[in-house]
Amino acid sequence: MAVKDYYKVSGDKLERTHQTCPRCGEGVFLAEHKDRRTCGKCGYTEFKK
Repeated sequence: MAVKDYYKVSGDKLERTHQTCPRCGEGVFLAEHKDRRTCGKCGYTEFKK
């Protein structure tokens, strides 16, 4: 995915379409999988319910 796919512009506001990693902080997004979200930098995994 390109960086532009992680953001959505609504009027004058910029919205993030993916969650950020709680360990790495701002600027590192979690990858969306069918059953989980993962961070490619630190390996943090969050399972979807």
